[in-house]
Amino acid sequence: MNLNQIHNVYFIGIGGIGMSALARYFNFLGKEIAGYDKTETELTKELEAIGMQIHFDDSIDKIPSHFNNENTLVIITPAIPTSHSEWNYFKEKKYVIKKRAEVLGIITKDTYCFAVAGTHGKTTTSSILGHILYECGVDVTAFLGGIVENYNSNLIGNGKTVTVVEADEFDRSFLHLYPNMACVTSMDADHLDIYGNSDAIEATFVEFADKVEDKKMLFTPKSLPLDGMKIAINEEADFTAINIRIENSAYVFDVKTPSETIKNIHFNLPGRHNLMNALMALAMAKTYGSPTDGIARALSTFNGIKRRFSYQIKTEKLVFIDDYAHHPTEINAVHQAVRELYPKQKVLAVFQPHLFSRTKDFADDFARSLSQFDEVILLDIYPARELPIEGITSQWLLSKIDNPTKKLVTKNNLIETISASDATVIVTIGAGDIGELVKPIKERLNEKVF
Repeated sequence: MNLNQIHNVYFIGIGGIGMSALARYFNFLGKEIAGYDKTETELTKELEAIGMQIHFDDSIDKIPSHFNNENTLVIITPAIPTSHSEWNYFKEKKYVIKKRAEVLGIITKDTYCFAVAGTHGKTTTSSILGHILYECGVDVTAFLGGIVENYNSNLIGNGKTVTVVEADEFDRSFLHLYPNMACVTSMDADHLDIYGNSDAIEATFVEFADKVEDKKMLFTPKSLPLDGMKIAINEEADFTAINIRIENSAYVFDVKTPSETIKNIHFNLPGRHNLMNALMALAMAKTYGSPTDGIARALSTFNGIKRRFSYQIKTEKLVFIDDYAHHPTEINAVHQAVRELYPKQKVLAVFQPHLFSRTKDFADDFARSLSQFDEVILLDIYPARELPIEGITSQWLLSKIDNPTKKLVTKNNLIETISASDATVIVTIGAGDIGELVKPIKERLNEKVF
């Protein structure tokens, strides 16, 4: 398919974080953009503000009449239900319909493609890498799964020769990509509704890793059983972070590479998981040929990603952090970072489980990770693409949490409940619509503090 012959691009699920990055890209190329999503969000408002036509009810009548099957590409999210009338209309009228991952594969096939895979760390690692390459003057476009604070966008750059993409394992999407250089940050069990078991997901990551022919262009943590260049903290590897300390709430560290030791790198994101993400991005950029001083400078200026350990309030009296974590491993990483930064303070975790299937598959692990906090508030499970599973509820999950200060609340009562807590560090956690509550929570807490 020749993208140059496409005049219009129609998105079903345009408000998704990955879909909206593609929408911004095609908008920049001068294509006319329209699309559907089931709910209006801050992100859809931003897309409308730059000229995209978006509606929120599944209606064939809302499809622009000049978006015909000869000049229009339709891009769909994998989460779309088979009953969706617009999707069925496009199939019936024989439009060109592609999944997001297929389109990324087409865009990146003729570029030098960096692909960032892993069950955790994709968005942060790819965002850091995109920022490094852009700051070092590379002709890059980075398609990201989060809004990078430095750019207030999930798209960095508008380059034609180099691309950075998140290689998403959901629905085996990353097998559509053609990576020249890649990393696998982690291979924990997830998406068991798709894969069935952890062996199947590991086998698919191996299949992805095998797409990189030169194993000196594949990067993985030392702990993963994959060939390639190894990354580690405080242990022998191809790229190793050493002499790590915290200064003014930021990491300062050295990195031993195959060719040199880089001294006194400054990096502002907390948590050892983010240190690994930064090290992974550094290793890829260094191997590509980016200059050492440019890499170090870019790492020191990276401001983070919205909803990834994102500070909303940071005062001596109260700290409010928002994070997208939706897997037990990610919640453990949030807990480690909070305890490292605020070791003697009372921490309240507010968690919205994401998907009935994920809650069922990892209930005991979720319970253990949440039990570590001083106080826990649970919201009801956010269903996303799923129908309820009998017996799988937040009340059931709550019963498994070993914490004397735990409760289940509705979204309507959440702000009052948070405000009544005497915790000095508050963390909202989850991948559902809890992100839409962050602003009103922040407003109430600011009233309480000031």
